[in-house]
Amino acid sequence: MSTQISQESIKAAQLLNDNGFELKGRGVLPAIGFGTWALAGGDECVKLVRDAILCGYRLIDGAALYGNEVEVGKGIAASGVDREELFITSKVKEDDMGYQSTKDAFFKTLTDLDLEYLDLYLIHWPASESNNPKAHELNLATWKAMTELYEEGYIMNIGVSNFKEHHLMPLMETKVKPMVNQLEIHPGFSQLELVRFCQANEIIPEAWSPMGRQRVFDNDVLKAIASECNRTVAQVCLRFVNQLGIPSIPKSSTIERMKQNMDIFDFELSDGQMERILVLDEQNLGFSGLDPDKK
Repeated sequence: MSTQISQESIKAAQLLNDNGFELKGRGVLPAIGFGTWALAGGDECVKLVRDAILCGYRLIDGAALYGNEVEVGKGIAASGVDREELFITSKVKEDDMGYQSTKDAFFKTLTDLDLEYLDLYLIHWPASESNNPKAHELNLATWKAMTELYEEGYIMNIGVSNFKEHHLMPLMETKVKPMVNQLEIHPGFSQLELVRFCQANEIIPEAWSPMGRQRVFDNDVLKAIASECNRTVAQVCLRFVNQLGIPSIPKSSTIERMKQNMDIFDFELSDGQMERILVLDEQNLGFSGLDPDKK
């Protein structure tokens, strides 16, 4: 794929931005981003990140835990798209939580990505009282470091990932409350009560694994709705999440699917179809099994 930025790519990027979400910090969170979890390091990762950006993605979601930030940074550079047009996310891993260690981890991420700032930085998982009696203090110390980095202009927006309501409450009492909460959200596991809590408190919920890591693709309800809409099950999953008012970060290893994942704004699920999907929550369909209270 050429590194020339096509008009198709520019239009796709604008559509994702137009359907995006205004942040309490700075900028707009695009409606759909490109996730880099499980992208092995090396040239293939570089190529996939570059190709995603050239397809029209502007939100690139990464994390130190993924072990591929050097390659992600090379992919960003190889795209040729201006840095100001991109929205780059990373996360501090559990082993690096704490005041000074969070700052050290953040600047390592900046170095690995070869960037001067991040658009969004998240706590990847909350410290859990199930294995850490000082979890509360650790979450707050990490948040203090991130707040200072935000105030100093190194990060445009700060937030969390996988935080339940009881994890969020102490941070919401600080001078800068979380702007984003990235959660496992997909048909069969919408976490609707937590989503509504976040939205009521001006925290944008963002969906990781919006397709349930493809574990939901064989579900008869989703296949029927996909047939009714003349769409793929993947597109139905992404449209479902979007209609809940939630941006998402799917990943793909092919250009064709990257484009399909962005092509969800010219159809709408009916109220009845949305209800049929929400009923799947009763089965915890496609749930990863990852519980922040039990890690």
